[in-house]
Amino acid sequence: MDGRGRLAQPLTRLEQTDPGHAAGAAAARPRRTAKRPTRITRFMRNWSMRMADLRLPRWAGAAASALLILASIGYGAWKGGHLPMIVDALHDARDAAANAAGFRIAAVSLSGEKHVSRGEIFTAAGVTDRASLLFLDVDAARARLKAIPWIAEAAVRKLYPDRLQITVTERDAFALWQRGGNVSVISADGTVVGSLPDWRFAHLPLVVGPGAATRARDFLALLDAHPEIRQQVRASVLVAERRWNLKLKNGVDVRLPEADVAGALDTLAGLDRDKRLLSRDITAIDLRLSDRVSVRLSDDAAQAREDALKDKKIKRKGGDA
Repeated sequence: MDGRGRLAQPLTRLEQTDPGHAAGAAAARPRRTAKRPTRITRFMRNWSMRMADLRLPRWAGAAASALLILASIGYGAWKGGHLPMIVDALHDARDAAANAAGFRIAAVSLSGEKHVSRGEIFTAAGVTDRASLLFLDVDAARARLKAIPWIAEAAVRKLYPDRLQITVTERDAFALWQRGGNVSVISADGTVVGSLPDWRFAHLPLVVGPGAATRARDFLALLDAHPEIRQQVRASVLVAERRWNLKLKNGVDVRLPEADVAGALDTLAGLDRDKRLLSRDITAIDLRLSDRVSVRLSDDAAQAREDALKDKKIKRKGGDA
């Protein structure tokens, strides 16, 4: 207090200047610990500092704009389905430049074709009036040619500056293969090379059933050993992909075993040669058991046999009387 009864200093200022009071306030306040920066924070800080120091060339903005425009055009072409047209246009321009330089395909030497037309071979090989010899991919052309079912092998050679040589080896039609209601022409290795109706192949042997195409060559080779039987066969049917049945032209069904097919065919040929078995009035011959041959008579033959047996019994009874 001064002499006039007033405070010498403000209370708040005394509190601020009092060391003991400041220490107590500091002790009352909770201490704040500094947080350590994380690895991501340090990386972002270093990266931003480096980017701030980076000096871009003057043309960087123009290049970025050009890339953005090209990317937009490419995306639009892809989204709109125009990308193949652009690629074809670039290929045509490339071939036109090569043709102008003297690499036009002026002559094509083709050999080995029988069932496949020249036009189909040229299309598969990529030979057009705009194609150039310089940029023709012979490996891709050969692969496309071999994708044609009739063609087993193909060779494509460039003879610079303007000639192309194509040689193909075609498969031979071996048999007809029926699966379901469809009949196809197959080669000896089972490859489907064509479909009916094509009357050029109507004389080929017919095999029926799943898996018959790949097993036909081995089975028909066994059948070829007995031409007198094969000429009577209408179809060879693979049953459950395990064994074969023969459907003869006279309606007789010959059931062959799963094993020793050659022995069963020998037995059948011997019975037909000695007893004219295949000419009898029968419907089926079962050769599946190695120690016996079962024959099923037709209805008329079975009735005639039954009547004959009855007559024989009656005559025997009459003779005993």
